[in-house]
Amino acid sequence: MQPIDYAIIISFLAASTLFGLWQGRSNKQTSDYFLGGHKLPWFAVMLSVVATETSVLTFVSVPGLAYRGDWTFLQLSFGYIVGRILVSFILLPAYFKHGVTSIYEVIGMRFGPGIQKTASGIFLITRILGDGIRFLATGVIVQVVTGWPLWLCVLIIGMVTLIYTISGGLRTVVWLDSFQFGLYLAGGFISIGYVLMHIGMPLPEIFSSLYEAGKLRVIDTDPHLFTHPLSFVSAFVGGTLLSLSSHGVDYLMVQRILGCKGLGSARKAMIGSGIFVLFQFALFLLAGSLIYLFMHGAPATKDREFTSFIVNVLPAGLKGVLLAGILSAAMSTLSSSINALAASTVTDLLKGNASLTASRFISIGWAAVLIGIALVFNENDKSIVMLGLEIASFTYGGLLGLFLLSRSSREFHSTSLIAGLLASTGVVFLLKFLGLAWTWYIAVSVIVNLLVTLLIEALQSKKSNTKLS
Repeated sequence: MQPIDYAIIISFLAASTLFGLWQGRSNKQTSDYFLGGHKLPWFAVMLSVVATETSVLTFVSVPGLAYRGDWTFLQLSFGYIVGRILVSFILLPAYFKHGVTSIYEVIGMRFGPGIQKTASGIFLITRILGDGIRFLATGVIVQVVTGWPLWLCVLIIGMVTLIYTISGGLRTVVWLDSFQFGLYLAGGFISIGYVLMHIGMPLPEIFSSLYEAGKLRVIDTDPHLFTHPLSFVSAFVGGTLLSLSSHGVDYLMVQRILGCKGLGSARKAMIGSGIFVLFQFALFLLAGSLIYLFMHGAPATKDREFTSFIVNVLPAGLKGVLLAGILSAAMSTLSSSINALAASTVTDLLKGNASLTASRFISIGWAAVLIGIALVFNENDKSIVMLGLEIASFTYGGLLGLFLLSRSSREFHSTSLIAGLLASTGVVFLLKFLGLAWTWYIAVSVIVNLLVTLLIEALQSKKSNTKLS
């Protein structure tokens, strides 16, 4: 790292902070702070969704997956597009019809405030665990760049992110995400261009070498569908249900969609984000494959392949631009999480009884929790991107089942619904113990949720009928 690299990084982070402080002037009430006043353009929301869900994981893990293996991770994104189409036509209409701030208000309208708080609680737990991993991933990047201890990197990034998040709210988060998306996407193109210019091989020979090495394989025909998460059927079904859950019943993603001007704009942002994710994954998998060829397949520390390439190979100045993009894009996910956690707390748990100032203090509290969670996690032998997706799969099935039940005209008792939620989460621990691929967790837990809820409901109805007779 040269002085010019540090200057670029510091300038960009300072500009992000100042932009948040400037945008904070337009936040007059909590609806401005949490939903941007429903005035956010769909294209900015679309880019924000992509930046939020993939920023850290894309830079840290996806190129590494291609460096160490192939492109089979891309199979998940095929399902992502299908899942978002389902969200657009099954769930989004209800959210806009009722004009909710939190999607769990729909559950409250249908099943009562107790179930609404339960659903919100599940979201909060999932987010602090999943985004604790994202904090860890961000810290990994900063550690590679600076050589500082991982815990110090987590604290620094957490504090910088918090400043512009509590100042500007969702409007700042969305617009910064959009800019950051363009910046780190450019980073992928720059890295690919640099390798192609310096690898000393013609383009046909490059792709021929990668093909012969098995680095360009996309479809995994492994017949072990239930134990191998990236077998095609497993990855496609898992990707579809993961996207249906993450972008339909996880408030982190849906919050910015609710900031759109109407249902039509929301659908454009939702479906468009799936297409952009597919393109983005392909871009960074290609970067990982080319870096593998450039480095002659030299052993590299897991999840540090791309950042190590940037720090050790790219020239000064260019290195700073890419690292600034990586850090700011990583921070976009964390800022989105802080804002979404605070919004769900205020709307679902406090019933909207919180001022703008109180909402900002709640944001500070959740930021402290996220930093604490990140400090407890350690890197293990599993890719960070896969660990993050697996954590989400533990609770998404229960939430998705609950939203599907809300579409039914049938009445349900609270005990039946809570029993279904608990069973759907508990069964995932059993599935993990049995060795089932994580891409099937959501499918099985949704089925268990529906069956247990209907079974308990039937038993209660039978018991009531017996008393009456």
